[in-house]
Amino acid sequence: MSGQADATPTGPLRRVMRGRDPGEEHRASTPLELLFDLTFVVAVAQAASQLHHALTEDHVGSGLAAYAAVFFAIWWAWMNFTWFASAYDTDDVPYRLLTLLQMAGVLVLAAGVAAVFEDGDFTLVVAGYVVMRIAMVTQWLRAAVEHPEGRSGALRYAAGVTMVQMGWVARLWAPDAWAWPTFLVLVAAELAVPAWAEYRGSPTSWHPGHIAERYSLFTIIVLGEVILGSLAAIRSAVADHGLSAPVLLIAIGGLLLVFALWWIYFTGSDAGLTTLRTALVWGYGHYVVFAALAAIGAGLEVALDAAEHHGHLSSRGAGLAVAVPVVIALLVLGTLHRATRTGAVGHALLVAAGALVVLALGFSAPALGIGGAVLGMGLAVAATLAANLFTVHHRAERH
Repeated sequence: MSGQADATPTGPLRRVMRGRDPGEEHRASTPLELLFDLTFVVAVAQAASQLHHALTEDHVGSGLAAYAAVFFAIWWAWMNFTWFASAYDTDDVPYRLLTLLQMAGVLVLAAGVAAVFEDGDFTLVVAGYVVMRIAMVTQWLRAAVEHPEGRSGALRYAAGVTMVQMGWVARLWAPDAWAWPTFLVLVAAELAVPAWAEYRGSPTSWHPGHIAERYSLFTIIVLGEVILGSLAAIRSAVADHGLSAPVLLIAIGGLLLVFALWWIYFTGSDAGLTTLRTALVWGYGHYVVFAALAAIGAGLEVALDAAEHHGHLSSRGAGLAVAVPVVIALLVLGTLHRATRTGAVGHALLVAAGALVVLALGFSAPALGIGGAVLGMGLAVAATLAANLFTVHHRAERH
């Protein structure tokens, strides 16, 4: 296998699509990958905004179900491109144009997010996926033609992606009673395609360091959306009623949460992706990580609404809207860091204790006030980080 720079040119604007070298030094995200990621800012913002509105109106069950479905679509679209690019990024004209087509599909998907929350209508989301899948299958077929060593796996990916996409299109005509059962079946099929293709075909030459960096960068995008959405809500609250104590406490607590979770994540961002099994655990586990982090932003906006006495959700509900995604992010990051033997939250008892404190603070919002509860959560996550860092440092000194 050879790196991109060594790919055999067939013309000034095209290269042969070979498998990238998984041991290539200094492999970094390309400007095209970063531009691709930016289209997902729109989709993540739409999902978080719609979750905020659903929770504020006390439509908790339907809002969470729609959010989980929409965020799976967002995450899976990003993940499909990311892993393919790690193995087969030629960065020539055909590759760039097909990536542009996928970006257009992401924006169509983002335009359909509101319809999923309001009516359970997945038509635009599926249309966006059709656009993206046309591009993705074309990329896999190109890899099959130009990279004989990986042909078996590439053809399995192309076949698997095509069959599951046909299922998503057919689901649009499913009776309402079958909407969620068919959704879950198709999600399971989506998750099975990479395992089937990699185990039974020729394994793709994804780059462990490159994959870890790509996930890290998407985490930054999600955290940035949390900050942006929270800032907009704070600015609106201050413009309406001035800077009140609860709003100030939520702002401080929210910033602490974002910073502490960023620190926790990036202490363990160089994941030990040494096997396909570990890579799948790391990659699939990030659906929950990304969704939980984005949901924290929606929760902070709900908390600000509660502080200003807007919406229909109780103060306890508003507290839990922040606490629950924080708890999920902590527990899943702790699990992933232990699975890859990296990170600052590898001590299970400390992570569990921090999560319990955060959850208790969410329930205590009526007594503490929503501002005090959110500030307490920020301090609790910061304390959990500090305790784990101390434990890791102490262990390192002993050894």
